[in-house]
Amino acid sequence: MEEEKITCGYVNPDGWHCEEECGDSGLCYWHDPKVDKSNDDVKEKIERWAIAGKPLDGFQLAKTNLRDIDLVNRGCKKGYSCRNVDFYRADLRDAHFFGLDLRGSSLMKAKMVNANLHCAHLDNCNLLGSDLGRARLDNINWGNSLKQETEAKKAGKRKERSKARSLYQEAEEVCRNIRKQCEKQGLFETAGMFFTKEMRFRRYQLPRYSFHRFISKLVDYFCGYGESPLRVVLFSIVLIITCAVAYFFLDTTITSNTDTSAPYFLLLEFFNALYFSVVTFTTLGYGDISPVGIARFIAAVEAFMGSFIMALFVVVFVKKMTR
Repeated sequence: MEEEKITCGYVNPDGWHCEEECGDSGLCYWHDPKVDKSNDDVKEKIERWAIAGKPLDGFQLAKTNLRDIDLVNRGCKKGYSCRNVDFYRADLRDAHFFGLDLRGSSLMKAKMVNANLHCAHLDNCNLLGSDLGRARLDNINWGNSLKQETEAKKAGKRKERSKARSLYQEAEEVCRNIRKQCEKQGLFETAGMFFTKEMRFRRYQLPRYSFHRFISKLVDYFCGYGESPLRVVLFSIVLIITCAVAYFFLDTTITSNTDTSAPYFLLLEFFNALYFSVVTFTTLGYGDISPVGIARFIAAVEAFMGSFIMALFVVVFVKKMTR
């Protein structure tokens, strides 16, 4: 009687069961992390596996030689599934990964020089130490978070602050690496996005209630570390309206004659306060409306903030437009 083959115990996130024969570990050659494949010629086998329509999810390919591997799903808009794969220190130079779904995979210290990652999915990937020199990085779906970022948030919830700080440091390094490569390729929007992330991860490493962390957070709120002129505009609008409401309720002396019995008197008074707030924010100072009492202090603060914010907007806007 023929002995029944025991199949691999790996199941991917979609419920697909690997049908390869398993070893003593309960996993097959491809999914067993204890099997050393660094000296094996596996590139063509992996390509045939993908062409056969089977997912590459969970493959353990640490230190393998996969130079010039072709995993492009030609004739199909959706790329091959290559999630949660371990490419630690793998040689992926000149690899063709167009549209490849690499979500959750580890590309830690992988050599990816000249690799084509156009339209690939890299959400929740570990890219620490990856060599991305001259790799094609345009139109990549970077997802919402890096692997280190996700793990750092989990460590923070468990109150493991030292571990979280270390993970945020790694995330900062990953963002810096991607930013530099994107700047070399002229992908300035992506570079700006990773610069903002880089600065935030640097902030998360600071003591929670430190002065430097507070200042860093203010800069993030005001202008996204110089990458978001829109934030400066929105903050300006909020400040102008807030001060206008304060002037309206705290009383201002209006030099123009306004009939208190006129319809919509309160509405007209609010528009006068709004007008005065705009004039004060921009430091024009026409003098047709004068604040009294505590409103004078608010006007002084608004004028100071206005001159600072307008200068900040010019700096941020020029930085974005001159790239």
